[in-house]
Amino acid sequence: HPVDSSARWCLNAEVRRRYAAFAWGVLGFNLLVILWGAFVRATGSGAGCGNHWPLCNGEVVPQAPALQTLIEFGHRLTSGVALLLIAGLVIGAWRTYPPGHPVRRGAAGSGFFIVTEALIGAGLVLLEHVATDASLGRAYWVGGHLVNTFLLVAALSLTAWWASGGQALSWRGRGGLAALLATALAGVLLLGVSGAITALGDTLFPVATLAEGKALTFSDSAHVFVRLRVWHPTLAVVVGAWIALTVFAAARGRTPATHRLAVALVGLYAAQLALGLLNVALLAPVSVQLAHLLLSDLIWIALVVLSASLLAEPAVQVGVVPAGARGAEPAAPPRHPFTASSGGRARETPAAR
Repeated sequence: HPVDSSARWCLNAEVRRRYAAFAWGVLGFNLLVILWGAFVRATGSGAGCGNHWPLCNGEVVPQAPALQTLIEFGHRLTSGVALLLIAGLVIGAWRTYPPGHPVRRGAAGSGFFIVTEALIGAGLVLLEHVATDASLGRAYWVGGHLVNTFLLVAALSLTAWWASGGQALSWRGRGGLAALLATALAGVLLLGVSGAITALGDTLFPVATLAEGKALTFSDSAHVFVRLRVWHPTLAVVVGAWIALTVFAAARGRTPATHRLAVALVGLYAAQLALGLLNVALLAPVSVQLAHLLLSDLIWIALVVLSASLLAEPAVQVGVVPAGARGAEPAAPPRHPFTASSGGRARETPAAR
C-alpha cells in the first residue's frame, strides 16, 4: 500500500504529549529567567559584569566575583539555558509537526523573540543603561525590553497551547471580537511598560515614607520616572475594567472551560490590583516587586490563551470515524492546563447521547 506523505511526520500521541509538556516547561523556565532579570534590576546588579557582553568583566567566567557580579552572571547563564531550550523547542516542532502547523509558527516566533531578547539585553549593558543610570534613553530601552519579553511569553504560551490540542486561529467573521481582544492585549502591554518604568523609578529613587513618596510624585522638580508613578495605578484600573467587560462579553455562551479561564483571568487581575496597593504601602520591597511581576506574566499568559481559545477554529469532533475506517481508533488529544474552545458549545454526537 502506498505510504501517506504525512506518515513521515511524528503522529505518535505520546511523543506529542511529551512535546507539549516540554513546551509548558520551557515557558515556566522563562518566567524564572524573567523574575531573575527583575531581581538584577531591583538590586542594582545590572553593572555586575561591567559594560562587557557576552563576557563578564572581560572574562568568560569571572574570577573572585562580587555579589552583584554573581547576580548578573547568573542571569546571563540562565538566559543562555533559555536560549538552548527554545532552540530545542524549534527543532522539536520541525521534527514532530508538518509544514503549516501552528506549533511550528509558535516555535519560530519563540526563536525570533529569544534572539531579540538577548540583543536588547546586550544593548542595555553595552550602552550602560544599568545600575544607577536614570536617563530617558534607559526608559525607552526598558519599555522595549518589556514589550519583547511579553511577545516572547505570548509565543511560548501559544506554542504550548497549540501543542496541547489548541486549534489554529480563524479570523473569518470575527473582526469585532478580534478588535476587542487586540485592544485588551495592547492595554496590558502599555500597562506593563508603565509598570517597568515605575519599578525602575522605585529602584533609582527610593523613599523612606509614604508621605515622602507622595510629595515627590507631585513635585515639579522630581525626576520624570518619579512623576510617572501616579499614571501606572490609574492605567491599571482602566485596563482592568476593559479586560473584565471584554472577556465576560466574549466568553458568554462559550464552553465551560473558556468561561472558567475568563473568571481566572479576572481573579488574577483583582489579586494584582491588591498586590499593587501592598507594594505601594510597603514602599516597593524587592519580594513584592517580584510577586507583582509574576502576576503580570500570569495575567498576560491567561489573556493570550483565552484570546486564542475565543478565536480558535471549530475543533474536529473526537470520536467521529470516517466511513470505511471503522477499525481505526481516534487518538485522544494531549491534555493541557487550558482547554481550547471551539468558539461555541460543542454539539452532542449521537454516540454520546
